[in-house]
Amino acid sequence: MSPLPPPNDRGAVIRLTLDYPPVWLAGFAALGWVAGRVWPVMVPGQKTLGWVLVAGGLALMAAAAVQMLARRTTLDPHGAPSGLVTGGVFRLTRNPIYLADALLLAGLCLAFAAPHAALLLVPAFVAVITARFIRAEEARLAAAFPDAFPAFRARTRRWL
Repeated sequence: MSPLPPPNDRGAVIRLTLDYPPVWLAGFAALGWVAGRVWPVMVPGQKTLGWVLVAGGLALMAAAAVQMLARRTTLDPHGAPSGLVTGGVFRLTRNPIYLADALLLAGLCLAFAAPHAALLLVPAFVAVITARFIRAEEARLAAAFPDAFPAFRARTRRWL
């Protein structure tokens, strides 16, 4: 792991990386778009269902972000947590923003006429996000909240 760059004049670390979940999501969505152009598959209601999933994902993401901001903890997946959010949408899943990303990807694949691609891309996206972000985030949460996080992890599933 490379050392962090020095803090800027406000004490915040500026990361020069594209290794963030929205970048991964954009890449997977682009693959879904290509699949829909190369081999389109469309059934009645599929596009509408896709946009409903996108809207639901955006709503879930917004709710989780508001709860994290209210607890004054970081939204940066590489950042140090300053609070453990266990209520609201976090009662349903330990990772509501990543679940929202998966819903967005599934919805976009449906809207892009690529439901067959969603069957491969969504599980692959979940695997990448788990390996690249979730495991490290959960290790930081366990270290920062040694009493509260194990209890939260025991009662709340990672995805659903």
